[in-house]
Amino acid sequence: MPAVVIVGAQWGDEGKGKATDLLGERVDYVVKPNGGNNAGHTVVVAGEKFELKLLPAGILSPQVTPVIGNGVVVNLEALFDEIALLQARGIDASRVRISANAHVVAPYHQVLDKVTERFLGKRAIGTTGRGIGPAYMDKVARLGIRVQDLLDASILRQKVEGALHQKNELLVKVYNRRAVEVDEITEQLLSYADRVAPMIVDTTELLNTALDRGEVVLMEGGQATYLDVDHGTYPFVTSSNPTAGGACTGSGIGPTRIDRVIGIVKAYTTRVGAGPFPTELFDEWGEHLQRVGHEVGVNTGRPRRCGWYDAPMIRHAQRINGFTDIVLTKLDILTGIEEVPICVAYDVDGTIYRDMPMTQTEFHHAVPVYETMPGWTEDISSCRTIEDLPANARAYVARLEELAGCRISAIGVGPDRSDTIAVHDLLPAPSDPR
Repeated sequence: MPAVVIVGAQWGDEGKGKATDLLGERVDYVVKPNGGNNAGHTVVVAGEKFELKLLPAGILSPQVTPVIGNGVVVNLEALFDEIALLQARGIDASRVRISANAHVVAPYHQVLDKVTERFLGKRAIGTTGRGIGPAYMDKVARLGIRVQDLLDASILRQKVEGALHQKNELLVKVYNRRAVEVDEITEQLLSYADRVAPMIVDTTELLNTALDRGEVVLMEGGQATYLDVDHGTYPFVTSSNPTAGGACTGSGIGPTRIDRVIGIVKAYTTRVGAGPFPTELFDEWGEHLQRVGHEVGVNTGRPRRCGWYDAPMIRHAQRINGFTDIVLTKLDILTGIEEVPICVAYDVDGTIYRDMPMTQTEFHHAVPVYETMPGWTEDISSCRTIEDLPANARAYVARLEELAGCRISAIGVGPDRSDTIAVHDLLPAPSDPR
């Protein structure tokens, strides 16, 4: 069975966790290939809400093995806090596996994240302050600490000492903060060693062997396309690659083994943090979407910026990721709006762009060009087939599908796992094991 990738097509918070959970009963492994505890999911099962931050949403399905891939940066304190909360609610977390090559978010990464944001002032990026960026910086600079290093106290201490030699200079001389002690950090990280050791595996071998057996591996990307460090609205991005290609790198699964790439798209647009947002609303409609859609960040508690659907963004995301299917979420939030605008192009100083402009400057100055669709007033939360939807809602979905250049295979009409219209099967047909 080939692997399946789930990718956010906007700026995150599209409902990737719900989509993963929806498929959870039909897959064997769910992998988180990027991000850290800055990439939260809210999943509602039988009316019960779960807020997941570091763990894959597949942990809520009893037969799934949840895997934290090598592309993730792991805050061990946050990991075990999250596990404890789930165990208190009856969720078995003994199945969690972590790549030996995943990097660790150390306490000094969080300190650097916060002081750097304050130092940037008006140029601040709007990070979660959880140390994700500094951890990825150390990874690229070859100063990082990997999960496997916790299995060798001597190696761990050497790596902490090497990282702090540089960072203490920065903390003391630039940011006027106290130096961080090597022994303090080493002891703190080693305090998790016994608990994390049984979870550490070679996830590349684990996942590829599962695929060889004909099992289903689902890769659940954190964040989203426009937070990708290469393809997003740089510099207002994350520090990893939450696109389909990044799922391969962050899991150790080759691209030829991927059969489906599922883009998760909200029926409108939201964003947390700073950065350009052409369709952002500053009027009562923005407040309406924020209030009715309960648009508050899982990790930050910050209200999400809200705007109308942006078709050029989704079409560009489709190209970057190669979506085979789209899951459209939160269609129910648009109920009761008399006319629903769709951004179909941008006006940049008199020039019309039907696709994403090449430069950040152009995108920053982009003014949305809208077409409007007639809205609907009927409650759609109980709809379970496309035919159940009001005619105007069906027309809206059809127009989004046309603009995206990709089929819409499922539609979310409420927060619960069951509040979904299945249009096409999201999983490929079983194939013969290799």
